[in-house]
Amino acid sequence: MADVEEERGRLVNIAYRLLGSLVESEDAVQEAYARWYALPGARRAEIVAPGAWLTTVTGRICLDVLGSARVRRERYVGAWLPEPLPGHGESCSDVAEQVVLDESVSMAFLVVLETMTPAERVAFVLHDVFRYPFAEIAGVLGRTPAACKQLASSGRRRVAAARGPETGDAGDAGDAGDRAEAVRRVRTAWEGGDIAGLVAVLDPSAVMTADGGGMVGAALRPIEGGARIAQYMVAIAGMAPGLELVERTVNGLPGLVALRGGAVVTVAAFEVADGRVRRIWVVRNPEKLGAWVAEG
Repeated sequence: MADVEEERGRLVNIAYRLLGSLVESEDAVQEAYARWYALPGARRAEIVAPGAWLTTVTGRICLDVLGSARVRRERYVGAWLPEPLPGHGESCSDVAEQVVLDESVSMAFLVVLETMTPAERVAFVLHDVFRYPFAEIAGVLGRTPAACKQLASSGRRRVAAARGPETGDAGDAGDAGDRAEAVRRVRTAWEGGDIAGLVAVLDPSAVMTADGGGMVGAALRPIEGGARIAQYMVAIAGMAPGLELVERTVNGLPGLVALRGGAVVTVAAFEVADGRVRRIWVVRNPEKLGAWVAEG
């Protein structure tokens, strides 16, 4: 049974990319294991590849969750954003440590995944991210391998359209140093209430999207335009004294975290192109910050 338990990390990685929620991902994997251990011993012994069995069951559970999530999100207050992940070793929960941080968990990538249908998302993630053959994906979706191939292709087109020709395959132009420097400039200008400094680092067509879930204050609609975002950020800073802004890894890329009394209250992820910030995703919903352990 030890070999079966060793599959847990891989399954959490799959589920997080499918659901965009660490909490729901852990629940899905736990349910898959519950079903495995509920099988009679003789039935488990007949399963040649337990890992493949667990993957199929986890995928089906995630597919069901994605279907019901669409209904729940229609009632969600404001924009819904994926649950942000801290960098490994940066005061994060044990479950977050299991997720491999790569381009497929960047906030930009996860947001594009949200535009896919549940079946597209499952087919695309399992094939293009985890390299599962369509014959196995067919068992998850209950469709033919040819149909799964079409679904993955449709998801691939959505990703390509969202990236646009100017960003290429990386999805976030510029190297890590450029991205970190842009985020550092945002932090410095934000702390200094420097609107001009923020405008200088923000793309003129930048968009900021915030997720408060109706539980804390957050803009209910995206804020468009670098100048408007700069004015909004400075105004918010003036209304929230005592916040400490720190640079942290957010979903594998440089980001900013706001703390009050050592506790994480806001996490911001950035998309940078040509040295300027093009997108900002701000997560304030406390139910989505559980992976971020309070600083000492």
